[in-house]
Amino acid sequence: MDAAGSQVADECAPYAGQFQSGLIITQGGNLLCSKIIHVISNNHVKSQVSKVLNECEQRMYKSVAFPAIGTGQAKQSPAKVADEMLDAIVEFANQKSVQHLQTIKIVIFQTSMLKDFYESMKKRQDSESSTTDSWFSMIKSFFWGKTQSTEKKKPVILEKKVCLVTFQICGESQENVDAAESWIKELILKEQFDTTILNELIGSFDERQIAALADLQRRKLVTIELKNKLSPPQITISGISRDVCFVSVEVQTMIQKMKDAEDEQSKAEVLHNLVEWRYLGSNDTFVAFDKLTNMQLEDAKIAKKPYLNVKINKRNYQVDLNTLQAHDDQGKTINIQRVSKNEGKL
Repeated sequence: MDAAGSQVADECAPYAGQFQSGLIITQGGNLLCSKIIHVISNNHVKSQVSKVLNECEQRMYKSVAFPAIGTGQAKQSPAKVADEMLDAIVEFANQKSVQHLQTIKIVIFQTSMLKDFYESMKKRQDSESSTTDSWFSMIKSFFWGKTQSTEKKKPVILEKKVCLVTFQICGESQENVDAAESWIKELILKEQFDTTILNELIGSFDERQIAALADLQRRKLVTIELKNKLSPPQITISGISRDVCFVSVEVQTMIQKMKDAEDEQSKAEVLHNLVEWRYLGSNDTFVAFDKLTNMQLEDAKIAKKPYLNVKINKRNYQVDLNTLQAHDDQGKTINIQRVSKNEGKL
């Protein structure tokens, strides 16, 4: 109140003892804000924060800044205050009716309290589900402003995700501010990690792989940089260490699946030059199966399997490998034949 100036105190005076709504709204006075919302001091921090947020939305305010309510003269536990303030913000962010309030800041003057608020946010991050609009994502968007959608304009381009965070540090001296800045930087660097994956198959990534990378980038606290024109092509993953490790495993799995598919395709090519499986077509002529189905049929025969499910003209059939007939669920039967090319006979 001292910093706001006597005019704000004078503006509050007529409302003394008349706190029916629990809030008094005055001009900003000497503070760098347009309005000040005064609340009655009590132990229900969550309800106070919720009331202020809903008031801001109703008055169509774009931003609001809170102190760590109740940690001063009320001497409430900073950890409890952090949990209750963030609980209120999460519940507010989940309201579909929110349209106006875009930025919420919590201003913390005591360096020791930063850990309590950090741990409270981290708890929510650790319990985050895999849904797109997670609680932690909502908290981030309200603390640091909503970001534009990262939806790809072109399917073969992975857009780089950059989430900017601004810290406003206040202190009694420049030395204290510098010390707090160093502490924050050290904390951030401890959590950061990056790794690079090099593989020729990265150059063959198509829309499906790019979409999978974009999804991982959205769901996890990482930035993925795709450099598919380098030799060899590479992917660099940066962010929170545990998320980087998770995404790295997912990318390696993606590459392994591509390698397995290439190996299978090569095997199918070789086998097709030796054996050809065919089905009787509509014009009483035999039609060759595609190369992968051809290989699956041959593998099933070698393994002495009695049946194999295949597709013929986009319909599901079960092939009896003993009678060389395929049957669908409507009772239709199609004859099958196996041609050994190197012997030139059935």
